[in-house]
Amino acid sequence: MTRFAISTLLLIAVCANVFSAPPEKKAKKGQSIAVIAYYFGPAEQVDSFAVEKLTHIIFSFCHLKGNQLVVDNARDSLIIQKLVSLKARNPQLKVLLSLGGWGGCETCSRVFSDENGRNEFSQSVKNLLDYFNADGIDLDWEYPAISGYPGHQFTPADKPNFTQLVQQLRKAIGKKHEISFAAGGFTSFLEQSIEWKKVMKVCNRVNLMTYDLINGFSQVTGHHTPLYSTPQQKESTDNVIHYLDSIGVPKNKLVIGAAFYARIFENVDSVNNGLYQAGKFKRGVPFKAFTQLLSADSGFVYHWDPVANAPWMYNAAQKLFVTYDDTRSMQLKTAYAKDKKLNGIMFWQLGEDAYSGGLLDAIYEEKMKVSGQ
Repeated sequence: MTRFAISTLLLIAVCANVFSAPPEKKAKKGQSIAVIAYYFGPAEQVDSFAVEKLTHIIFSFCHLKGNQLVVDNARDSLIIQKLVSLKARNPQLKVLLSLGGWGGCETCSRVFSDENGRNEFSQSVKNLLDYFNADGIDLDWEYPAISGYPGHQFTPADKPNFTQLVQQLRKAIGKKHEISFAAGGFTSFLEQSIEWKKVMKVCNRVNLMTYDLINGFSQVTGHHTPLYSTPQQKESTDNVIHYLDSIGVPKNKLVIGAAFYARIFENVDSVNNGLYQAGKFKRGVPFKAFTQLLSADSGFVYHWDPVANAPWMYNAAQKLFVTYDDTRSMQLKTAYAKDKKLNGIMFWQLGEDAYSGGLLDAIYEEKMKVSGQ
């Protein structure tokens, strides 16, 4: 073949590649967002849930003993082993161990205040991950540098110490394991607890607790897990995302939070059907018990806030106000995570869901919708 012929063939090939239409892309179902469940319940219960619809499940909780992360007892060890065994049903599932929880991090400020404590903790995490064949660690310290559980120590030094903690953890457990942390969804945490740019360079994601924004200490009712802010309530999921985006935190590392439970307030006046009125926290109710405990037959009337994109109920006879997530708000939150190209959505907690037709199903159905349809 002549040099001219070879050149001609090459030119034809290049032109065909440049000018031909790209292969048609099919609409993809289920944009790749994480669906993350915290789990706080017995080992035998988890089989009843559709774990195939999860990407991550987080055992709640491990705690500190001295400077080391420990599993509290044999029962908890069995639960972790059960969670890891779920990979037989969902090979893509990742199982993480969580430190702390509300009231579960009493000595965190002290232990993580020096290099030896952080090093010993990090090595103990690696040992547990290797022993259970788990996939990572979730830090649920409530809260570094600001007041959290009553009586727990906190100091401004917690903020840089948390950075050094995640850096040491990464060195100890390597790149194949995940590091995440639970973050308060309220302004004081966002502004005071975390060195965001430094920490997010190391962590795979942050699980934003965009629930309990109206909580057990609140004396005025409101939405405890709203998607958007309202004139009466600044704290919301969207408020958190806007703040973190504004300071340069990558949106693809942000996970928004949802609540599989309601908060009930008592002695609430009927003005505005109880919303934004004085009240006292009474109790929580898991989603699986809504139909039994919060039924219309019992006097609970459903309301929807189109600004917050959040539901609430009010019982005029009993003067009870109820704030919660439902299937509608869950679908809207999932769509928000997809539209904003966030890392995903998480929730507390799987054991409070209904076995079928529950909130996980609502998340999954929205996740699997074809974009633009």
